[in-house]
Amino acid sequence: MGWRIAVTKRFERDYRLLTKSEQRTADKALRLLEHDLRHPGLRVKKIEGTRSIWEARASRAIRITFEVRESLLFLRRIGRHNSVLKRS
Repeated sequence: MGWRIAVTKRFERDYRLLTKSEQRTADKALRLLEHDLRHPGLRVKKIEGTRSIWEARASRAIRITFEVRESLLFLRRIGRHNSVLKRS
């Protein structure tokens, strides 16, 4: 299933702060996320203490947070694990 994608302004800012190499890694993860939320490399899981915010791995260091709204993936944050998850 292909998801429609929407992004927050914060996600856009976060993405621009990534290095070019990190952006390429993130792009690959975002393509996987768009087509298969259950892809094992993404390690998607719900963020503890939230109702509807999920986390996916782009790499060992880079995380993506998002919400699922019907057929829409609403991308919230992207960046280093600790900074993204503490403010999702």
